[in-house]
Amino acid sequence: MNSIVLALIGVGMMLLGYFFYSKFISTKVLKLEESFVTPAHEFQDGIDHVPTNKLVLWGHHFTSVAGAAPIVGPAIAVIWGWLPAFLWVTLGTVFFAGMHDLGVLWASVRNKGKSIGSLSGRYIGARGRVLFLVVIFLLLLMVNAAFAVVIAGLLVGTPSAVIPTWGALVVAVLVGQAIYRLKWSLPLVSIVGVVALYGLIILGDQVPVVLPETVLGLSAKAFWIVLLFLYAGIASMLPVWVLLQPRDYINGLQLFVGLGLLYASVLFTMPTVVAPAINDAVPEGTPPIVPLLFVTIACGALSGFHGMVASGTSSKQLNKETDARFVGYFGAVGEGLLALGAIIATTAGFQSLAQWREVYSAFGKGGVNAFVDGGGAIMEAALHVPHSLSATVLATMAVLFAATTMDTGVRLQRFVVQEAGELIGVKLRRVSATVIVLVVCIGLSFVAGADGEGGMIIWPLFGTTNQLMASLSLAIITVILLRKRRPALYALIPFTIVLAMSVLALVVQLGTFYKDGNWLLLVLDIIILVCALVVTLESVRAMVGARAAGDPDAEVRAPEPVGHDI
Repeated sequence: MNSIVLALIGVGMMLLGYFFYSKFISTKVLKLEESFVTPAHEFQDGIDHVPTNKLVLWGHHFTSVAGAAPIVGPAIAVIWGWLPAFLWVTLGTVFFAGMHDLGVLWASVRNKGKSIGSLSGRYIGARGRVLFLVVIFLLLLMVNAAFAVVIAGLLVGTPSAVIPTWGALVVAVLVGQAIYRLKWSLPLVSIVGVVALYGLIILGDQVPVVLPETVLGLSAKAFWIVLLFLYAGIASMLPVWVLLQPRDYINGLQLFVGLGLLYASVLFTMPTVVAPAINDAVPEGTPPIVPLLFVTIACGALSGFHGMVASGTSSKQLNKETDARFVGYFGAVGEGLLALGAIIATTAGFQSLAQWREVYSAFGKGGVNAFVDGGGAIMEAALHVPHSLSATVLATMAVLFAATTMDTGVRLQRFVVQEAGELIGVKLRRVSATVIVLVVCIGLSFVAGADGEGGMIIWPLFGTTNQLMASLSLAIITVILLRKRRPALYALIPFTIVLAMSVLALVVQLGTFYKDGNWLLLVLDIIILVCALVVTLESVRAMVGARAAGDPDAEVRAPEPVGHDI
């Protein structure tokens, strides 16, 4: 099959989803109101609550949710064939992720910008909230620790990405000053910022930075991991307009340009998809496609992490409630396009089926490297640029996606620590909560040795935990819609399907962990499974009594304290 067919059908489906389905959800189900006073205005503090242009906020939201996972997941899942991955990415983006991301953003805005953890306490009960926080904390721990390893690996393996990765921070700070201090027009800032970033990519390709084998007694990879966490900790405490917003916005533009170059390269070269539609000869040890497909491709089709970003940072910056459609739903579409690009790069970026099978010789093979190599080959053929430059563009794209997700994740994990502290009567300030987060994350990274690879120890549980988080967030949206006497099937159906796949995947993994004697993952799997089942029962109970509970907008609500902690 020609890859252009996949690109046209996939992009077309997602755009139709945005222009038609998201409009229906926004006007008929959620009933977004332009006049509604959002938390960004009600609690404006210049730190976390900042009314933001929807284009800038979309940049923050998109790049925060689109980390390395929408590349890694599809790049691994194509081992079952390109067709299952393609269908889950396209249909999942339109009917699952869009509803989830937009719905959580709306729910948080309607509840004073409260996090999804706080919403769980309000709509499904105090017991559900405690267990929900356990799932959230573990999910954020997985994301932060694992992404540090992924980024460090890319910086070591693709040294040409070092200068654009760290140089992007300088560009971001200058962009923030230009927008908020100097009041430059957004189009001018956008053009200058994107040109500067691509200038850094060209410079990085010419001047790769290779660290010595040991730096301050650490290996090069371990040094990058520590430095990344220190950066993320500092970035998470700064006011959002200083670094978070402008970095995510300008990165979002650069990354969309990168995606545009990849899709344009597919259009010009029209490479053949060499991978099979359904792979009947999967390597030995490959798990069953059902339910593992639905948790291997999490980000890019549906992701619970999106709900934490939507309710943790984006809801506190939304200028108008009607902007939620563009920020939330189109943010999901952006990630879907990235996942679709990963599928094309890893199935059409090889010369032959034999070469593809050599790369996908075992489950878990492929990943980011297959995306960089395959996509780089397609871009090299179309644009006639050196393969090293094409690889630098894609590697930088992957690093920046992962880095923006990581420091947003640290900020969100700080909120969770503060919220947990309040439950036991301890008020934690930003610095102390951030220190706790960094100690836990760095501790996990180095618990297995000095190479810092410990962050990958619990990563096998990411997909299932992430999808459980998504299903539980959809349960909260369902309860709210039922209480408001709105059509709830648009959230209830995705909730049911994703919950079933996630629980089944946890059960399958239980057997695998037991067989392998991996007792740590076995215990964590049981904890997550128990939490999920209890929260699900609480959610069903809340759904049954939802209509009798009445419209939540008629109730008096207090602002969420963690968002104002200075």
